[in-house]
Order: sequence, then structure tokens, then C-alpha cells
Amino acid sequence: MIPLTPPLPGDTIAAIATAVAAGAGSVAIVRLSGPQAEAIGRRLFVAPGAQDWESHRVLYGHVVDPADGRRVDEALLLLMRAPRSFTREDVVELHCHGGLVAVRRVLELVLAAGARLAGPGEFSQRAFLNGRLDLTRAEAIAEMIAARSRRAADLAMAGIDGGLQRRIGGLRERLLDQLAELEARVDFEEDLPPLDGTLVRAELEAVRGELERLVAESRQGELLREGLRVAIVGRPNVGKSSLLNLLSRRERAIVTDLPGTTRDLLESDLVLDGVPLTLLDTAGIRPTDDRVELLGIERSRQALAAADAVLLLFDLLAGWTAADQELMDLVPEGVPLLLVGNKLDALPLEAADATVPLAPPETPLARISALTGAGRDGLVGALLGLCGAAEIQGLEVALNGRQRELAAAAATSLERSLETAALGLPWDFWTIDLRGAIAGLGAITGEEVSEAVLERIFSRFCIGK
Repeated sequence: MIPLTPPLPGDTIAAIATAVAAGAGSVAIVRLSGPQAEAIGRRLFVAPGAQDWESHRVLYGHVVDPADGRRVDEALLLLMRAPRSFTREDVVELHCHGGLVAVRRVLELVLAAGARLAGPGEFSQRAFLNGRLDLTRAEAIAEMIAARSRRAADLAMAGIDGGLQRRIGGLRERLLDQLAELEARVDFEEDLPPLDGTLVRAELEAVRGELERLVAESRQGELLREGLRVAIVGRPNVGKSSLLNLLSRRERAIVTDLPGTTRDLLESDLVLDGVPLTLLDTAGIRPTDDRVELLGIERSRQALAAADAVLLLFDLLAGWTAADQELMDLVPEGVPLLLVGNKLDALPLEAADATVPLAPPETPLARISALTGAGRDGLVGALLGLCGAAEIQGLEVALNGRQRELAAAAATSLERSLETAALGLPWDFWTIDLRGAIAGLGAITGEEVSEAVLERIFSRFCIGK
């Protein structure tokens, strides 16, 4: 394990731990952590009557300016003495009025009293360095704050509860057991019973298989955390804005019978079956001399290039046209594409299930009525299935990007170790890549991690957490 630098002795940090905005939020919290947290709290907070300064007890009173004794805010104070706190240090929270002015004045007094402004994620970093959290739990906290759907929040909560740490830690322990057996034979083979190399290889192969499954499942976790950008494209006046309104269940886009109504990208954030989506309603791509519309069309082309998936909307009454095919040819190769036939409600009953004339048979197709909502559920299912979100509901834990790279590297190290074993080389050759796999799994949970890596991880957190 790489030694890490603990928090500096006497170093007390402070930050606003809640969102700050004018007129938003009735309560704001200034959090302090470190050996001087209680002393600073006692200097700035006046609790009337005979209230006891006991750990994990809320005090009522006022924050005062020690320079002149003037009251700055009516507040509550919560004291949590070490080690029974998030950071395992003395922690004080001042619960002030929300908004902009009061909480910032309180923070200024706290800093003037001897605290230092915390950096992004520094409270969580201290919790990790003091053994309160492993690295997977710390990262799960950031994911909980950033969650855009209930399903993403559930996944983050599983990480906070230690689900991923137990999974990775268990795999690492299995590899350590095999390493111990191999190293024992390197040093004391004559004094120990023979080692069955077949059993060792089987265990390494089993761990490698589990790592590869975790890497594969990380795509679903990424969908939950980051969501999808889905571009809706189609000829002018084919119903793109109506489809946007139908999926978002609100009037997000202006709908008229006039072609060219949408002249810029419209974005709508929503959650479909637990997956966050950003729908992009694009301007209809067509020849035009309108300079404003031309700008919208260029942005539509850019949206196509950056989208995670594309819904190409066309008119079922008109069938598949040469203009629709031209749009389809603009979709970048490799981007998931779903054809969506609109105006199902206007089709005669006998034609509702008929094959769309000339539509590319190899491309997935959904039929809807953006006017009545018919076919909406089928469209949603087809879109999420196309993007690989079909297994999300059964997902229990998921690696983030950093963890996925380390797990993939560990699986590769195990593959090299298995190749060494297949060549019949001595035990000590088996251990070279096995050690690399163990180190990679240790980096996921924080058993083996450098200070530079920690700085990169926690710098992405919000200040105050």
C-alpha cells in the first residue's frame, strides 16, 4: 500500500455544504472539520440558557461577530466529536438561513476565526484518509449527488453501502490467496505438498471472468449516471416537435403546420424507464435561403455527429422517401439509429401493420402517433434496447470510468498470467502479472493508490462534500 499524507495537524477546513442561490433554499449549512472546529464554533456561536455542548446534540442560538458582538444570523449548531463523524474528526455544522448573504457572512467569520477554505471533495478525502470510507464509497457519494434518476440514486446507494467494495475486495482476496500459494512454493516447495496448477489456473480464470462481466455491465451504469443524448431528425413538418412533447409529456416545442418552425436545437431532459435522456429536437434539414434556418440546420448536423442515438422520424402516410434516405445517410456510422414512422392514427386499420414501402429492412422500426400517443411505450422500449439499456433493471453495482479501466487492466494481467501458466513456466513467473492484477483491484478500492490519483478523483467533487 502506498503511504498517503494524512490531514495536517491543527488544520481545520470549512465550506458551505449546501447550494447557494438568491431566494432558493430556506436553510444553508456551513461545515467545519478538524481539531479547531469546536473551538471556532464556541467562539462564534452563542447558545442562550443552559444548553449543553454535547456531541450529536443540536443547539439553538445566534452566530455573532466576535469583533463587536453583533448578531449575524439566527442559527442551529450541530457538534459531532471524533471519531463519530463523517471525517472521523471533530465536525461542527452551522445551520443558517439560506440565500446568498447570511451564509456567506457566516463562512467569512469562520475563516477569520482560523479555519481554511476546503477544496473540492476535501471532506470526503479526509473521510477516506482517516479510514471512514474506502474509495468506492467516496466516489459513490459524488454519484449520489449527481444522480439524475431514482435508478441512478439506487445504484449510488448500493456503492455507499459497500456493495462494490465487497465485490472487488472479494476478488482481490481470492487473488491474494493464490499469490500466497505460489510464493510459498517458490521459497519452500520442498517442504510443502505439491501445488495443483490446474486448480490455480481455474481460480484465476474465474476471477478474470467476473472482472470481464463487471466491465461489460459498466456500460449500463454509465447510461444511468450520464444519460443519453438522443437527436430527433426528420424532414420539415413530419412531427419532430410533437414527438418531443409526447416523450417529455409537456409542451416543450412549438407545433404548427408550417415547415421550418423549429429553427434551433431544442433540448428536453427527462427520464424514461430509469434512464436519463436529453432529447434534441433538431431543425428540419432541407434546402433553404433563410439564414436563420440555415444556422439551425447546421446545428442539426452537429447534433447528429454528437448524439448517442438518433430517432429518424418519417411520415407513414407518405412512406419512405428519397429525402428520408438522404437524412439517414447523414447519420454517422456506428450511432444507433431507430426509424420512427409517425401518423399511425391517420392510417387505415388494414394498413396499420403493413410493411413501410422501401424502408430499409435491416434498420429497427417503431410506429407511433405523436398526436394521440399510440405506440409510445413500444418506441421507448425499442430506443432503450437499441442503446443497450435492457439489463439496467437488474443491475446491482456498476463501475465508473476510472474503475472500469483498472478492472479491464486487471483482467488483462490475469490473461497474461494464464498464458504464462499454459507455457509451463515456473511458479515465480506466474506471480509477475498476478501481482499487477492485485494492484489494479487495490487501486479501485484505495488499498493501493497514489496521492496524485486521489487529488484527481476528489477534485471532481463539489466544494463542501
